[in-house]
Amino acid sequence: MYEQFYGLQTRPFELSPDPRFLLLTRRHREALSTLQYALSGRKGVSLLVGDAGTGKTTLIYAALASLESSRLTVFLSNPALTRDEFFEILADGFKMPPETGASKTRFLLSLKKLLTERPPEDGIAALVIDEAQSLSDALLEEVRLLANIETATDKLLSIILVGQPELAERLNQPSLRQIKQRLGLRCALAPLDVHETAAYIATRVQVAGADWKRLFTPSAIDAIYERSGGIPRTISVICDNSLVAGFALDRCPIDSEIVMEVCRDLDLLGGEDAIDAATVLRSVDGSGA
Repeated sequence: MYEQFYGLQTRPFELSPDPRFLLLTRRHREALSTLQYALSGRKGVSLLVGDAGTGKTTLIYAALASLESSRLTVFLSNPALTRDEFFEILADGFKMPPETGASKTRFLLSLKKLLTERPPEDGIAALVIDEAQSLSDALLEEVRLLANIETATDKLLSIILVGQPELAERLNQPSLRQIKQRLGLRCALAPLDVHETAAYIATRVQVAGADWKRLFTPSAIDAIYERSGGIPRTISVICDNSLVAGFALDRCPIDSEIVMEVCRDLDLLGGEDAIDAATVLRSVDGSGA
């Protein structure tokens, strides 16, 4: 729609978790390393938490893309399931006969046999559950039982739970202490600071093929950070809508006036402090972020 107007090869602020647009801040780099280590090691259960929109799903895709094709990994993105549905999906993901998922006992026996006989050179199998805060207590207990699949020396299945902060709070409940005790790795994501917000916008515009300095003024970046609270998904929503508005008005670059009008339309509340983004933008320029 507006790509040609801004000199873009593709839209830079789509909400799909495309690893090409991943900005590795210090915290995102740590989280990605944690995911990669959990996928390649035998750590039992690992936990990644972060507010909605902080980039957890994008990190999952980036971590999975780094795996060798021989790895057996099941990625469950919608865990709001019954127990029967849960086992049915896992049976399909682990390439087991469909009837295996119809019985919990048959599934667990078959999965342990599959994992035990798996050649070591193929790497450890993994189960990644996104939006894991949606898991019922009953399914969290099933996850704990899956984490018990092991030999005397090794865990046979690496389990990664990815979710919002309330997931970590739930694991503090006495009834879930057994799964919390099995956490071998834990990492948290936070919203971006102002420097990272500027770098996030610059990175996505540059990957999309344009000169980011031509698209947003420093005052626009100031307003975007203030109104988004540093949440990457919200930053993208504001930026995309601002580019649409600028295109309709035949205006480039995007300034704070356009951003504020877009934020009013989106009913986004402002932050408390104003930010001087000019220095930030100059620091990002030429950094390759």
